[in-house]
Amino acid sequence: MNKYIKYGLILSAIAIIGSIIYFIIVKPKEHVEGSHQPVVYTCSMHPQIIRDKPGNCPICGMTLVKKVTDNHANEDHNLENVIKPTDNFIVGKFQTTTAIDSTLSSEINLPGIIAYDPNSAINIAAKISGRIEKMYVNFKYQRINKGQKLFDLYSPELLTEQENFIYILSNDSENHSIIEASKQKLLLYGMTQNQISTLANSKKANPKIAIYSPSNGIVMGTETMVTPSNSAMQNMNNSTERLELKEGNYVKKGEVVFRLVNTAKVWGIFNITQESSSLIKVNQAIKITSELNGEQSIETKINFIETQFNVADRTNRIRVYLNNNTLNLPIGLRLQGIIKTTSISGIWVQKNALVSTGNKKIAFIKFQNGFKATPVKTGFEMKEYIQIITGISVKDTIAKNAQYLIDSESFIKTE
Repeated sequence: MNKYIKYGLILSAIAIIGSIIYFIIVKPKEHVEGSHQPVVYTCSMHPQIIRDKPGNCPICGMTLVKKVTDNHANEDHNLENVIKPTDNFIVGKFQTTTAIDSTLSSEINLPGIIAYDPNSAINIAAKISGRIEKMYVNFKYQRINKGQKLFDLYSPELLTEQENFIYILSNDSENHSIIEASKQKLLLYGMTQNQISTLANSKKANPKIAIYSPSNGIVMGTETMVTPSNSAMQNMNNSTERLELKEGNYVKKGEVVFRLVNTAKVWGIFNITQESSSLIKVNQAIKITSELNGEQSIETKINFIETQFNVADRTNRIRVYLNNNTLNLPIGLRLQGIIKTTSISGIWVQKNALVSTGNKKIAFIKFQNGFKATPVKTGFEMKEYIQIITGISVKDTIAKNAQYLIDSESFIKTE
């Protein structure tokens, strides 16, 4: 009997010791290990800032606060996307689209204006020195006709040549070669054939000789010819501006007295953007309408493409030479040019799918539950589409409107 009591006491002692070891050592350890979860620190104002130890926010300087997350494989996968910076990876659900491999063509609309053709400008210069006695043309932009009287000129040198011509006619009328040479000299000094015939008949020198216009045109004055674009944009008040040349002024031989421009031939000048300039070629067809009559159009071709680039509005200019005898287009008239471009094959996306950061264009490619910013190289623009050279393919799914994915408080970073 004592033997059984002894063994019972030993078993009871072993059970008590085992219970003590379990509840004091093993159980607390399991609890601690089971309840351990990864601890990260974030900024309450900028949740994209994630750190594995305490510190300050690099953006605003606030103290980072503890953020406890679950330690599950699936949640770790989501956390990997969430903690990515918002300027590189955007988590969210947005409408998507894909690029298309197609051949596109479009029409380019160009604003334009009617301007003078400087090649048709005519300089009326003084053929001999003298003083202007009377002006018959006094204002800029005054229209004059061929043979119209411009001014009366007093020239002592011309008066001397008239008297020499009269002397030769009176004293050596049979010497035809000398008479003809004297007559040619008077013509070179600005006298007309009728004036010389009148002088030969009356044999009386005229101290004042009328100077006539050799051509039709519009008076632009004696200043340097302005460029076509500037002349077309002249202020309307300038139409009554008086010429600098006045009665009593002296002119020197060879000095330009009037500068005439002819409206029989004009230029249609159009501005084209830098992106579209590579689609334009000389002799390419262009359809022109004006603000006077938008329904009536002119079918013609591009005659010249200027190589000078306008930094102000980032455009080039093209010229169309127009015969204005029948068109009667006024200088300064606003035009609209339409050019049909050739078909271009390539990969295209809608313009809304790209956003410009100034020096590059960005598309957002879909990855799992978010979008990654990717730089792309673009080419031609056709209507609402833009050509993709590199960066994305037709297999990529991209955000349909890239503007929605921009964080207004951060910049977009790409690898």
